[in-house]
Amino acid sequence: MNTCKYFKNLHEQEAPLLLPNAWDALSALILEQAGFKAIGTTSWGMANSLGYQDGEIISFEACLSIVEKIMAVVSIPVTVDIESGFAKTNDEIMSNVIKLANLGVVGINIEDSFKPFASHLADSVEGGLKDAADHGELIKSIRLGLNDAGYQDFFINARIDAYFYAKDPLQETIKRGSCYIDNGASGIFVPGMTQSDDIRTLTQSIAAPVNLMSLPDLTDMSQLQDLGVKRFSLGNALSDLTIAFMEHTASTLLQQNNTASLYQNPAFNTQVNTVFHRANR
Repeated sequence: MNTCKYFKNLHEQEAPLLLPNAWDALSALILEQAGFKAIGTTSWGMANSLGYQDGEIISFEACLSIVEKIMAVVSIPVTVDIESGFAKTNDEIMSNVIKLANLGVVGINIEDSFKPFASHLADSVEGGLKDAADHGELIKSIRLGLNDAGYQDFFINARIDAYFYAKDPLQETIKRGSCYIDNGASGIFVPGMTQSDDIRTLTQSIAAPVNLMSLPDLTDMSQLQDLGVKRFSLGNALSDLTIAFMEHTASTLLQQNNTASLYQNPAFNTQVNTVFHRANR
């Protein structure tokens, strides 16, 4: 079984696939060695790791470079968050996806909202949802391009941003989800959705895997399984926690004028040493 097919099958189990999100090679390696079956990337965390904000401020080449480094150190499936595609035209976006597939990536997230400050856009654009039919055509273009390149099982996870922009987000999500699945998406991803009734209605209305993102009021995997969710992503929560730990530690070092705080978590030090030992075998 090829890696794309294996990853696709992970969405057909009874329990949801818990998908952590890496932002560089080391975070990906740690997640693999922790025992996760697959990993995604977080565009937010990747941008932060280069000193930028999220929103396609970094170039696609920078994103591709990080993914290359991740693919060099892990053997489990990797799916990549490409935001809105890092390009203007459907053909350009499709070409970017093929470049990722050629690296061995098994899937992408691609979202249906505009990026107001994207580095590749010559003119400023307003945020908000794209036209659903137009985005459906983009997904169709990506699917046809992948099929032509021999990547029929590549997982297109269509991110729907209705819970950030729409007046009736549930119905807008159902409408868009149906359109995107009809045009070749493998599943849908709905960040911001947290209400149980909405989740159940969505999973019963869409004939494809539904992916949600962890939030402070959405954490219980058992509940999500009962609601029909098939994939649950960490998003940028882990990268944010890592940054917060570094910020707190840096402040503590300065305030205490003492490095003792660096050595007060033996389990943390042991884990880091174990990761580097395994990576260098």
